[in-house]
This record gives sequence, structure tokens and C-alpha cells, in this order.
Amino acid sequence: MSLLEKATAAAKQWLNEPSIDETTKIEVREMLDAPDSKKLIDSFYKHLEFGTGGLRGVMGVGSNCINKYTIGGATQGLANYLKKAFPNQSIKVAIAFDSRNNSQSLAQITANVFAANGIHVFLFPELRPTPLLSFAIRHLQCQSGVVITASHNPKEYNGYKAYWKDGAQLVPPHDKNVIEEVNAIAGFDQIRFSGNESNIVLIGKEVEEAYYAIVKKLIPSQAIIQKQKDIPIVFSGIHGTGNTMVPECLRLLGFENCSVVQEQAQPNGNFPTVASPNPEEQSAMQMALALAKASNAELVMATDPDADRVGIGIKNSHGEFFLLNGNQAFSLMIWFLLRNLKDRDNPYIAKTIVTTELVDTMAKNFKVDCYNTLTGFKYIADLIGTLEGKKSFIAAGEESYGYMVGDFVRDKDAVSACAFFATMAAVAKNEGATLYDWLIQIYIDYGFYKEGLINIVRKGADGAQQIKTMMDNFRNNPPKTLNDEKITRILDYQSSIELDVLTGESKKIDLPQSNVLQYYTASNTKVSIRPSGTEPKIKFYVSVVAALKDKADFDSINTKLEAKIKRIEKELTL
Repeated sequence: MSLLEKATAAAKQWLNEPSIDETTKIEVREMLDAPDSKKLIDSFYKHLEFGTGGLRGVMGVGSNCINKYTIGGATQGLANYLKKAFPNQSIKVAIAFDSRNNSQSLAQITANVFAANGIHVFLFPELRPTPLLSFAIRHLQCQSGVVITASHNPKEYNGYKAYWKDGAQLVPPHDKNVIEEVNAIAGFDQIRFSGNESNIVLIGKEVEEAYYAIVKKLIPSQAIIQKQKDIPIVFSGIHGTGNTMVPECLRLLGFENCSVVQEQAQPNGNFPTVASPNPEEQSAMQMALALAKASNAELVMATDPDADRVGIGIKNSHGEFFLLNGNQAFSLMIWFLLRNLKDRDNPYIAKTIVTTELVDTMAKNFKVDCYNTLTGFKYIADLIGTLEGKKSFIAAGEESYGYMVGDFVRDKDAVSACAFFATMAAVAKNEGATLYDWLIQIYIDYGFYKEGLINIVRKGADGAQQIKTMMDNFRNNPPKTLNDEKITRILDYQSSIELDVLTGESKKIDLPQSNVLQYYTASNTKVSIRPSGTEPKIKFYVSVVAALKDKADFDSINTKLEAKIKRIEKELTL
């Protein structure tokens, strides 16, 4: 069956559903009657599935879009699964939402469906960061939780992140089991959209207060914060949830000179001041950087709409602001934490397989284990659960601007990360240094690792097929060299096989299967290729390394590594 035939059949099924409102059916009929079938195919050719970030898609009508019915179906499926997983128990869930258009109404629909299924709901009355939802699940002793967000995606997107009782996003087998329950729903009349509204309780300030109390216990060097309490900091929530907690968290720690970008302080799902609300993109940080320059700040921080990612800006040796990438920021955080590590039994850190191996090198030097997981903090959280009671978790991170210190939140957490970066800036200043000085010294001590990232966007059904074809080509016809360096190892996480190209020997990769490829050369050049689990993208991660013997050599070595990355990127995307 062609994609058009699949989409047409699914659309007609919606028209035959008595539970679907007439306004929605009118739009479905318009798609079916339109001479161009692209919108029909993109909206109906498949059902949304849980990826690395849960359910995520463009808002609109259709089985492949975020709307009342797909959110309701996901919630009904999750409710059905919760009843099977926790039989004869009083089931509780927590629900939060961000600043995106329709997030609050979709959160209310989610709450209503759970309540109608006899499940007790704790609902945040106002927008709050995703990490607070993760914290609330364990704090309120819930079996599950949901946050309505599309994280850093463009404004037309929304999503549904589902969490388990450990405060972590769903991992196998739970994610697939929920999908099976969703797919088992024969009609929308099986979704209980209303009833038992008394099961819904609004969450008060006590959850936030408990969160702040734990962050304060985790922060080292608090006496130094008092000495450097006037260090100038600029923060932006980019029209999202960060403003509800980050400035207050910094204030409670003793920071007294945090300026907020007022033009981006109000929640707004259209994100009017940025092309994309993603702090990974320099354009999203421009207002914060401009305010930092005007106010002579030491540190710039900006969070994405649901405040699970944070972008960091610091000054270089010339006093000019530049943006750290996620690998640099995480490396700084890990170095700071490891050098302050005291009285911890069997400590360990964690990161994803596409994150800089500078962190592995530092951990080895400090005699701390570093675990690598698949992309997605749900895998890091799963690792924490596995090692709980056996080893002492310190921190985790990923190259895409997600960080987590301590295990009280089981997802990436920009609120506590902002607290740590502010503390780091204060400690550096107290030592007569800057975060930039620290970064250069890390490169001198452990190697100058530099990374590049290519995102190739391919939207819709055609785009998904193009991405699949690209992955198939790289899997079946891998390059033999990268920048004239012979490839020595190939890791295919889909087949779970690591191949030694030189000897022909292979061994099993002890991680869940995932559609990821990695190539290594003898010079420690590394390329990772993976389709995004949350966006219509295929990603190419390039990592190169060289020795840096002296700070004076930084610019020349940096230029050489940058040129090497560009050559490899060109080879990969010709």
C-alpha cells in the first residue's frame, strides 16, 4: 500500500468516527479533496510513536499530528498500561506543561482522560519546567507523569513526554507497551475524555520549595558565592518556563546581580523574538548576549521553552563573548565537579555516545568511571536506576545542551545546571580566573577535543524516506577514510556489532539496539551518524583531537582542527 493509500484510509477512518468533532472533519475533507496530497500524507501516513523524547509532532489535524485525539489516545493507552502494571493500586500521575500554543489545554485534556480512568492527577496550575515534573513524580510518589512540550522544536510543534515512577522518561519495555495499548484502541469512543474530575488536584508551591532545598545542598563552594554574590549574570527564558524558576533559584543561592532579558521574559508560544527557541542556535542567544555586553556581565545563560536545556555564553581572553557548545559546557561542569569530589564511594558519571570523549579522558584521570549510553536522558536515568545502591552518581550530560547533577531529577535539568554554571563562574572569579581560562587549561591537561555538528532537515513522509536511504547507504557502504585517515573501527548500534576494520574481528555492543553508526580512525577522529528521535533530521557528529601544549598555541590549533572538521563534513555530505 502506498503512502497516499495509507493516508487516505486513515483520513476516511477519522471521518467515520462519531467521536470526532465536526470542525476537525471539515479539515479532513479539505485534505482529501485537495489536488496536492502532501498535507494529507504528512498528516495521516502513520501514527505518532514514542522516540527519544516521547510523542512529538506538528500541531494539527491527523494521526501524525499533535491534537486532542492523538494526545487523548496516548493518555488512554498510558492509563490502560498503568492499570496493568500496577494492579489493585491507587495510581497517581503528575502533569506539567510549557509555554507553547495549546500546551495548557492539552495538559487539561491529559488530566481529564487520566481522571476519567480513575487515576489521581496532580496538575501544575501554571507552566513549569520539565525537570520539576520529573522531580514531582518521585516527590509525590506517583507511578507516572506527563509534560506537554516540544522542548526546543519550532513553534508549530508540540509534544507529550511520558515518565515512569522513577521520574525518568519511558524506556523499553514500557514505551513499546504503551504504544501497543494505544494501537489497541479500536475507536476514539474508547477514549474517556471526561468524568471523575474530582480526581484532579492542583500542585502547590511546596514541590518547588523541596526542589530548591535539594539544589542548595548539592551546590559546592557556597561561602565563595557570598564573596562573589555581585557577579553580573544575564538570563533569558526565551519566552518559556525558565523564568518561572531559574532567577529564583539563583537568588536563593545568594546571587544578587542577575539581569533577565525582559523582551523574552513573558511566556509566548509564538516565540516572537527568535527564529527558533533553541539555545543551541546562536540567533536564539543574541538578545541575552547584547544585554550581557551592555551590562558587562560575566556569564550568559538561556533556557529552551521547557527549561531542560541551557545555552552558555562566556568571555574569551579578549573580553569578547562567545557561546560554549554543549561539549565544552559539559566538560567544564564535569571538571569542576570532579575536582570538588569528596567522600563518595564508587563515584561515576554518565554521558551519551555522541558526547565528547574529553569527558571520558578526564574521568579516567580522576579515577572515576564514565558510562556511555544511547542518546536520550532516559537511558542515563535507566543506568542510574540499575546502579542505585551500588555506585554513587555524580553527574551526566550530552552534547545537545542537557546536563544533570545529582539524581533527584531523572532528566536533563537546566534549572539546577544554571545554578552550577553560576557557581562555577563565581569560583573562577574568586581564583582570579574565568571559565575560559579553565577551558583552555582543560585542553592543555587532557587534549584539545573539538566537535562539529551537521543537521540535515528532511520534513514529511518523503523526508523520512530520504533519511532512511542515507542511513542505509552509510551502513552498507561505509567510507574507508576520513580526511585521509584510515577508518579502524565501525560501530553499528542497530546490529549491535563493533567491527575492527584492520583485523576483521567483531564484538557485541552491550547497549540496546539503535539506528546509530560510528566511525573511528587511528588518530581518534570520530564520526557519529543518527536520525533524530524528535525532529525530522539526520545528524552528523564530528570529533577531532590534538595536543595543546601552551595557551599561546590555542588559536593556531583551533584553526587547524576547525579546517579538519570542515573537510570531514564535506566528505560526508557530498
